[in-house]
Amino acid sequence: QVRLVESGGGSVQAGGSLRLSCTASGFTFDDSDMAWFRQAPGKEREAVARINSAGLAFYPESVKGRFTCSRDNARNTLTLQMNSLKPEDTAMYYCAAYRSGARYLGGFNAGTYDYWGQGTQVTVSS
Repeated sequence: QVRLVESGGGSVQAGGSLRLSCTASGFTFDDSDMAWFRQAPGKEREAVARINSAGLAFYPESVKGRFTCSRDNARNTLTLQMNSLKPEDTAMYYCAAYRSGARYLGGFNAGTYDYWGQGTQVTVSS
């Protein structure tokens, strides 16, 4: 059974930092492309980072230079370091895993990912 469990969310002031973690089980983590998404109330889910099995990470312009995604394959853990947080970063953050061999709609497309965590809330106050 695939499980993705996020942790590390919380409330910070603008300019602060948070570190999110996602612990994975039930699939071959080190062979899987992974991603972080976020969703604010009334908005679509959007990607904030994706990382391939080799550890190469990609970011949308909205977070580039502020967020860093990494993975520890020995511990089946995905991490998102978020610095210089802004109020517009407030959202529920989700960890997602791509099922190898499944349809691929693009690394920043939520439809690519078959497995999702329950989310962790990040709130940034001004």
